[in-house]
Amino acid sequence: MNRVGLAVAFITSLAVLSFAQARETYADLPGVRLWYKDSGGGGVAVVFLHSNTGSSRNWDYQIPVFTAAGFRFIAYDRRGWGRSVTAPGAQPGTAADDLHALMKYLGIDRFHLVATAGGGFVALDYALSFPDPPRSLVIANSIGGVQDEDYLELGRRLRPPQFDALPPELRELGPSYRASDPEGTKRWIELERMSRQNGATAQAFRNRMTFSMLEAIKVRTLLITGDADLYAPPPLLRLFTARIKNSESMIIPGAGHSGYWEQPEIFNRAVLDFIRKN
Repeated sequence: MNRVGLAVAFITSLAVLSFAQARETYADLPGVRLWYKDSGGGGVAVVFLHSNTGSSRNWDYQIPVFTAAGFRFIAYDRRGWGRSVTAPGAQPGTAADDLHALMKYLGIDRFHLVATAGGGFVALDYALSFPDPPRSLVIANSIGGVQDEDYLELGRRLRPPQFDALPPELRELGPSYRASDPEGTKRWIELERMSRQNGATAQAFRNRMTFSMLEAIKVRTLLITGDADLYAPPPLLRLFTARIKNSESMIIPGAGHSGYWEQPEIFNRAVLDFIRKN
């Protein structure tokens, strides 16, 4: 096994140890049983929202780092993903409401919120929807769900129909990562294939997201992308930084659309530094 493979195995073993005493179970909420992981303890909670090509399983590289830093790590499978179970005949509701209900179920009032890609849509919708915002907000590698027509046109130029026809790993993992870490790429593909539930109904948003609406976000926000992200390249990130007033940004070198997975050391350090300030 090469050095990268050994590192992956070591981090995975730490993740298993970190959750040896943790809770992995279902929260029975209105219309859904959400599968969640909770490290417990008395630390400040950090909640992780997965991408549309992942589930709570994808946060293995974050679990040991954030728990070792003294935070309460929480991740869950959004409705329609992973092991969460939607009640027969239930209305899909909104993902922001599901998050709010889960926090009430766990007795958590304030928390840091870390989201990647499609999870970023939920995080922004949540931050705009509830009077008690997160302690801080991290949005990584996300196009944000913004519906302004000029922004949608930009998306069509960046991602024509031929782009959508590509396999997920070509769209979402940078070429540097695919070249240097075949085992990590294989594992990402495995997790992607078991993530989205067949026939799951898409959830609506509480807000129709526009750039003008983003100006209402007051919580401190860290925006992250990779310099090889085909969905959210650095110029797109600057559009969000200009609208979210209390924000800062960073670019992960060599990373594609899955910075948390491709460059976890850089991602984890940046997020920890940011939330410690907030």
